[in-house]
Amino acid sequence: MKLSKILHADSKNPSQSNQDSWQSELADGISDVDELLSLLDLPSGDSHTPKKFPLRVPKAFVAKMQKGNAQDPLLLQVLPSHQETLAVAGYGTDPLDENNHNPIKGLLHKYRSRVLLTVTGACAVHCRYCFRQHFDYGANLPSQSQMSAVMDYIKQHADVNEVLLSGGDPLNLNQRKLSLWFDAIAALPNIHTIRLHTRLPVVLPNRVDDELLALFANSPKKLVMVLHINHPNEIDEILIDKCQQLKSAGVTLLNQTVLLKGINDDADTLSALSHRLFDAGILPYYLHILDKVQGAAHFDLPIEQAVTIYWQLLETLPGYLVPKLVQELPNRPFKTPIDIYRHQNR
Repeated sequence: MKLSKILHADSKNPSQSNQDSWQSELADGISDVDELLSLLDLPSGDSHTPKKFPLRVPKAFVAKMQKGNAQDPLLLQVLPSHQETLAVAGYGTDPLDENNHNPIKGLLHKYRSRVLLTVTGACAVHCRYCFRQHFDYGANLPSQSQMSAVMDYIKQHADVNEVLLSGGDPLNLNQRKLSLWFDAIAALPNIHTIRLHTRLPVVLPNRVDDELLALFANSPKKLVMVLHINHPNEIDEILIDKCQQLKSAGVTLLNQTVLLKGINDDADTLSALSHRLFDAGILPYYLHILDKVQGAAHFDLPIEQAVTIYWQLLETLPGYLVPKLVQELPNRPFKTPIDIYRHQNR
């Protein structure tokens, strides 16, 4: 593959002036609620500022929000709410029971053919519905010296053929640390695919720089990137350009969406999202029922409502643009498809 075709400066985004510009943008992200509201021409009001899972959002993502709109669907995903403090029955701190699928530090082995590595606890954005917002990253971040134990575990499990890099967000790692993981995984003969679950290209598109593209283009393993996009307003021309660069570097792009009350809980929004994803070269992959995590109950929908929306999507979209409606449940060895006939409310 000729890298000259994919390693080019982003003419649509003049803020990218060098290879480490994304790290400067990351450090310059917003962590103060009043600052965020001021940038959006909104009154500060009675803001909520949690200490354990504080506000965190890059300015590049804020730029996609509509000023003066307190109900902006992108803002609602990141703005802390007093509703997070309410204790709701059935919502816990480990909704997927991940602590019982954590055989060694930094590795989750829930599904037979793949393992997930928590390579960082950091994200560029703190989504208020995050199912890992209570996860003990301090106890689950493998050091460089512990990387060999992770690789030995994978080698000893011949059924494992795919490694998922997660966290946190794996693209929050600097290039040196990310390259170390790629090099280690490249040496595993039983691994065919590296999958990255990330929101960085969406909220901080300058993370997709020349060094990252070169790393991907030179990978001996198949690469899949699962982006996390919930609303069509998250996809602009800058992201579309970055996605084209990623595809040129050999990356397969998929998307997972979480069904969120007040943000994307209607068929028109989700249909527009699928079409916008396709414009960007991304295939809709999963539409998730919300994980029952403490602090996020106000985003949840009755499953019957979710199924009603899904039937409307089936009527509206071609099959290749309809994501799978699934729910991740604890102690299940797969994503659980929602029975849309059982929960049909039509």
